Amino acid sequence: MATAIQQRHADRLIDSCYAGLDLSGLAAEVLRRLPGILPVEAAFFAAVDPATLLFTSVVAQEPLADAGPLFLDNEFAREDVNKFTALARGPDTVTSLDRATGGRRSDSARYREIMAGLGLGDELRAALIAGQDCWGVLCLHRADAEAGFSEPELATLRRIAPHLAEGLRGSVLRERVTYDGPATPGAPGVILLDGELRLVSINPEAERWLARLPAPRARGLPLPVYSVAARLASPHRARGPEAPEREPGERHGSVRLRTDDGLWLTLHSTRLRGPAGDQICVVIERTPPTDLGSLLLAAHGLTPAQNRVTALVLQGCSTREIVTRLHISAYTVQEHLTAVFTRFGVRSRRELIAALLSAQRR
Repeated sequence: MATAIQQRHADRLIDSCYAGLDLSGLAAEVLRRLPGILPVEAAFFAAVDPATLLFTSVVAQEPLADAGPLFLDNEFAREDVNKFTALARGPDTVTSLDRATGGRRSDSARYREIMAGLGLGDELRAALIAGQDCWGVLCLHRADAEAGFSEPELATLRRIAPHLAEGLRGSVLRERVTYDGPATPGAPGVILLDGELRLVSINPEAERWLARLPAPRARGLPLPVYSVAARLASPHRARGPEAPEREPGERHGSVRLRTDDGLWLTLHSTRLRGPAGDQICVVIERTPPTDLGSLLLAAHGLTPAQNRVTALVLQGCSTREIVTRLHISAYTVQEHLTAVFTRFGVRSRRELIAALLSAQRR
């Protein structure tokens, strides 16, 4: 049972999720309030791209920060319990390591190979879901002792998690920073990594882009770059035994994120084969308007049906074409569009497209 003080801290953290904070402000508030709600040794809080669940921004307390590459390798290249992708797609989005292993922590490779050496024991993980999408993840660690997180503590995090997700989703819409600095590099950046994800070569454009990506870093690379490469490096082992098969066309090798000065970038990874062995290529470029549009549609909380209609509008489809492709009536199309216009505060298709494109230019 939470004490009155813990309840007050939880209420204040929930309130902050709707206070118009940007991503960094929300992360700071989470780390400030959590110790008063759930006593922990260390916390990890990350925003993710809802299309791929790859990290776009991370705050990790010590000793987690220095062990970042080890945790990423476990997440993407080892079979283990409580993977973030499994939590995001499963019936229970919040659970602990002790609960998942029946109290046998050593059954987890993450505990054996990383956490035990750091003096950490039970781990409480949450996928932060708002609407139909996962917008971030939270991981809390206790010292390595027999007692782990209790069921009431899991219930407390289950209460808080949806509000954290709403705060993350709202930050996508609020963080529209105008960049007034030097001319923005337009050419794609290219980074070449070897099979162990060590840097082989990088072009000047990539160096300029990397300088504008947020910390922290893993093995010298911004964490989003490392994570998009790590996920591709071991595609057959990355899902884990409990994760569902990828759907055809799922974008597992890309992530969209903001730079420190407010530009939207997309990172793509692809596998290269040659005489030097397998290598990973990461390409960095400005996010295309269509990709940014889909992210903003999700952030506005559109229903799946509204998303489908709006996606076709962005492709230039007429009402008749939408009716044919979605097998719905013209009245239903207009009903969905009216709801979307209301969400965006516009009155026409042209204004909707302009509103979505304006975010890319800011």
